[in-house]
Amino acid sequence: MNSPIAPFDFEGCLAACAQGDRRALQALYEHEGSRLLGVAKRIVRDQASAEDIVHDAFVRIWTRAARFDPQRGSARSWVYSLTRHLALNAVRDSHWEASMDDADMSAIATLAADTDELHLWSGSAKIYRCLERLQPAAQRCILHAYVDGCSNAQIAALLDAPLGTVKAWIRRSLKLLRACMG
Repeated sequence: MNSPIAPFDFEGCLAACAQGDRRALQALYEHEGSRLLGVAKRIVRDQASAEDIVHDAFVRIWTRAARFDPQRGSARSWVYSLTRHLALNAVRDSHWEASMDDADMSAIATLAADTDELHLWSGSAKIYRCLERLQPAAQRCILHAYVDGCSNAQIAALLDAPLGTVKAWIRRSLKLLRACMG
C-alpha cells in the first residue's frame, strides 16, 4: 500500500523563513514557484515580467514572513495574494506609465512650447505662475518628474509618500496646469 503524501506545510515554511532558514524559502520556491509563475503570467501576459514578479514575490516572502498572521487566512493564500498583488500593481503601473508617456508628456511639451523653453525658475514664464498655484507637495512631484526626470517610484521615495498618492498628485497637477495655461 502506498503511503499518502504529506501536505506541504506552508505555515511552517513561512515561520522558518521568518527565522532566516533559506532552505525553507528554497522549499517553498520548489513547491510553488511554477504555479506562482503561472498566476503572474496570466495577469501580466509576459514571461519576463512574470518572472520578475515571482522573484519580487519571493524577496517579499523572505523579508515579510514574520508578518504573516494565520488568524487572517492560510499561509498558502498569503503567498498567492502577495504574488497577485504584485502582478496587478505591475499591470496598473504599466498602464499609468503608458498614459503618462503619451498624453501627459505631450501636455508638458505643450506647456514648454508656450513658454519658449521650460525655464521654471526664470520668474517671467507663465508656467512658473501656474506652478506657484499648486500645493507644495504636488509642485515638487511635477518638478521631480519633468525637470529632474524621476520616475513615480523615485518621487515617492524622495517625498516619503505612497506611490499611489504621488501618481494622483501628478495627475491632478497636470490637469490644473493645463487649465491654468489654457
